[in-house]
Amino acid sequence: MAAKTIQDELQTIRDASLYRRLRRVEGDQGPTLILDGREVINFSSNNYLGIANHPNLAAAAKQAIDQYGCGSGASRLISGNMALHEELEAKLAELKGTEAGLVFNSGFQANTGILSTLTGEGDVIFSDALNHASIIDGCRLSRAKTLIYAHRDLDQLAAALKQAANSRHKLIVTESIFSMDGDEAPLAGIVDLAEKHGAMVMVDEAHATGLFGANGAGVVAKLNLGDRVLVQMGTLGKALGGFGAYVAGSRSLRELLINRCRSFIFTTSLPPAVMAMAIAAIDLVKCEPERRERLWSNCRVLSEGLRAQGFHLGASASPILPLIIGDAGKCMRFSEQLLSRGIFAQGIRPPTVPEGTSRLRITVMATHTRAHIDRALEVFQEVSKQ
Repeated sequence: MAAKTIQDELQTIRDASLYRRLRRVEGDQGPTLILDGREVINFSSNNYLGIANHPNLAAAAKQAIDQYGCGSGASRLISGNMALHEELEAKLAELKGTEAGLVFNSGFQANTGILSTLTGEGDVIFSDALNHASIIDGCRLSRAKTLIYAHRDLDQLAAALKQAANSRHKLIVTESIFSMDGDEAPLAGIVDLAEKHGAMVMVDEAHATGLFGANGAGVVAKLNLGDRVLVQMGTLGKALGGFGAYVAGSRSLRELLINRCRSFIFTTSLPPAVMAMAIAAIDLVKCEPERRERLWSNCRVLSEGLRAQGFHLGASASPILPLIIGDAGKCMRFSEQLLSRGIFAQGIRPPTVPEGTSRLRITVMATHTRAHIDRALEVFQEVSKQ
């Protein structure tokens, strides 16, 4: 692309109020941040349980570096399969109640790799309209036919399954907690339909891992659907405070992905420190349920306060509170006005969300204090009056 064409494209982005820039964060990832040189209260983090800076994770990472070094040296199938990878995978399988686990380098790599391994030409994928971009791209890479059903609409899904009755393989894919709306998929109904129509089910638990179920295993575990879901995928970089992703399922699923999944095979494996942090995080989530209790308490206080001010937050069932503005320009002006008063609530615009649904994606952390929440409510009211 020529330089002038690049500049023209950038101007088009600016004209549509969709221009993005990187903000610089200094210090740790806590409930307050030093953002572009000033301290703000952080309502834009996926560090839901506030453990990204926990001393247990830091100690585990340091010990792993001392014992194993900094890098893994190669892909898992060459010389990069370390003891910590297998220890983490066993711990993930135990958490999720599955036969096996497999670690990936990121949620994006996991979703694109899984979908293109399990399906291909002649198959059909049924995907929720608001699924994450990594799922959308995974569907495209698979070369399977993709049928999009309206968000959380079981009737449309049922009709699509009937339409594709004669397909070779059928796979339903959904997030359990949707990343931009914070609402929960009707998983029990999805699994019932899958069994009725002979379809596989894949659930992305990126924003549920660590938060739902007795031990933070996710929504699938909360609903006791583990034996009926073929693929559970999730991330290590949100509530678990680190980096990377995982797949939990049967031993045969693990073996197939090791042998066929390109995004697993053709990449250097995650370094030892990352594995050690994830192991420590799972232990922490299990033994400190009070973190989840504080998170849900903070969610109730903030969401009830915003609703009392007349804001609409949709059907959120999670720490993700979407305050829909609609127009992208207006959304970003609202976000900047909040930021000028010390509240960081990032505006989210197309293509991350559908046209006309730009919103503030307000996220809550277990480590927010009541003073943080009260200040946020005060500032939201000030800005809304303007």
